[in-house]
Amino acid sequence: MTTLTRDVPRPVLADRDFRLLFTAATVSKISAQLGTLALPLLAQTVLHANPGQVGLLTALSTAAFLLVGLPAGPWVDRMRKRRVLVVSDLVRAVLVGSVPAAWALDVLTLPQLYVVTLLTGVGTVFFDVAHLSVLPALVGRDRLVAANSALASLNTVADVSGRGVGGFVVQLLGAPFAVLADAVGYLWSACFLRKLRPAESALPARRGGMGDGLRFVLGHPALRPAVLEGALANFSIQICQVAFLVLFTSELHLPAGVLGLFLAAGGLGAFLGSTAAPALARRLGFGRALWLVGIGVAPFALLTALVERGPLLWLAGLGWMVSLFKIGVDNVLLVSFRQQITPDGMLGRMNATTRFLLTGALAIGGLVAGAIAEYTSVRTALWVGVTGLALRWLIGFFSPVRRMSTMTDTTWRAPAPSEETTAEQGS
Repeated sequence: MTTLTRDVPRPVLADRDFRLLFTAATVSKISAQLGTLALPLLAQTVLHANPGQVGLLTALSTAAFLLVGLPAGPWVDRMRKRRVLVVSDLVRAVLVGSVPAAWALDVLTLPQLYVVTLLTGVGTVFFDVAHLSVLPALVGRDRLVAANSALASLNTVADVSGRGVGGFVVQLLGAPFAVLADAVGYLWSACFLRKLRPAESALPARRGGMGDGLRFVLGHPALRPAVLEGALANFSIQICQVAFLVLFTSELHLPAGVLGLFLAAGGLGAFLGSTAAPALARRLGFGRALWLVGIGVAPFALLTALVERGPLLWLAGLGWMVSLFKIGVDNVLLVSFRQQITPDGMLGRMNATTRFLLTGALAIGGLVAGAIAEYTSVRTALWVGVTGLALRWLIGFFSPVRRMSTMTDTTWRAPAPSEETTAEQGS
């Protein structure tokens, strides 16, 4: 009897290992969002940090990608991915857990927050690179868009719930308890990942260097502009978020719960974008979907800078939500594109280089936001951030990405590295 469904890809959530990865990512992401909001608020409310110190703290959360982001790629290419994921979660749990412990003992200081934030970022570097690199082997390249759509939707739901709930946890119980929940989340994530049994693909026998990843990403005619547009988006978003933290608490005197809901609106926009991305790519084509969405959301980004008490708060929230719709689209289509065109043995180096550039832009954005707010005004910093968000689509428009109809076009498929491989059966 002929089966009519033999060519239909198996749903990714039907796979046990992907469900484990998905669940672990859910817990880890929500806890990370709690920490992202709680640590700067803890610095402001308990340690009375000024805007420059808040900007530095925010920058340190992603500075690790500038320090170890590139060498992490070849390291992860030679490591078992499950081990990297579990150890990264456990290390972050211990580091973050030291903050509420120090607060309870009345010995918490800004330098401790700086060190914890930086070292936690190092753990995040290895977690993110391993997480992205194991996915093609876990689900198959034919299901990357479906898998990334599920994970990107998860990330944005976590943004909504993590920051929204985090704001109220800080408001009702205090920032230290939100940080404690962050540490518990990392432990829970590690428990799920311990059960993961991905069959990883071959690993390079010779030791590739971080320069391989740089040459691959920056030398690719379609990947390079896509990464640069993402870097500008991250740079601009970080400036906006630092400005929001200071503006809402110090100038508008709004409660932390309102700040959490405002930031969650952006997560909702990104969620809608990640959900719509597969359909947009099918209907409009891969490249056209990216730049048409960019043009459509650009005016809404400028509305965000009008934030004030009263009706303008709602209008700015709408602008923030719509402007981050494109982030959701990019997180599905561009991540899948990078994984699709990259050979298995190069995935760690490609992902590390991309994360280095994209997350490094977050670190620079935090520093720039703090400097602008300190020497001019918080409003000026916010206008700089929203302008970058409004104009970022131009980079992809004036590049080969605009003409791409599908990410699976063999024109963009990179050749496999000319190096011997050794099989790795598990992690």
